[in-house]
Amino acid sequence: MQCLICRRFSPMHICKSCQRLFLTPQLRKRSLPCGVDVYSFYDYHDNKSFILTKHTDLGYHIYNILAKNSFFPFGKAFVWERTVASVAIDDRPKSGYSHTAILNKALASKTVKPRFARLIARNDVSYSGKTKNFRLQNPRDFHYKPFEENEVIVVDDIVTTGTTLCEAVAKLKQNGKEVLFCLTLADVIS
Repeated sequence: MQCLICRRFSPMHICKSCQRLFLTPQLRKRSLPCGVDVYSFYDYHDNKSFILTKHTDLGYHIYNILAKNSFFPFGKAFVWERTVASVAIDDRPKSGYSHTAILNKALASKTVKPRFARLIARNDVSYSGKTKNFRLQNPRDFHYKPFEENEVIVVDDIVTTGTTLCEAVAKLKQNGKEVLFCLTLADVIS
């Protein structure tokens, strides 16, 4: 197979050399309107072509590479006094897999316990290219499924306005959970 970037022979979709050159994460922080911080590994605009593969067959491989380079080392380095749950936003499989579940799974460590299918959106309307006002008028309306841990890291692929993350944070707080922070693959406004 050929590397998608440099076109040299590679056993992976993106060779190790191109991963080091183009996919080395740089953690950035932004505060959301709901008072929770979101940390992101990549600038959306620099990696848009990779991030937008999320509902394709290729996306499964790309998201595993991105998760291995960002979420996996973060999870291994994260230290906390107690076990913390990580909960992905709407991790239902689409196109045969869930891109947010891939990211969430990569966080697994001694300290972080990924929990799956705990925040499922009842509203599937697409937010892509939509205004913040549209997002506020069409909330995700999350269904919450209980889990043991009280402290939570919320996981998503992209943060734009923060509306979805804040809605997820509110739903978790309504159910007695403390959200430590949110973790996304990319930030549109970084």
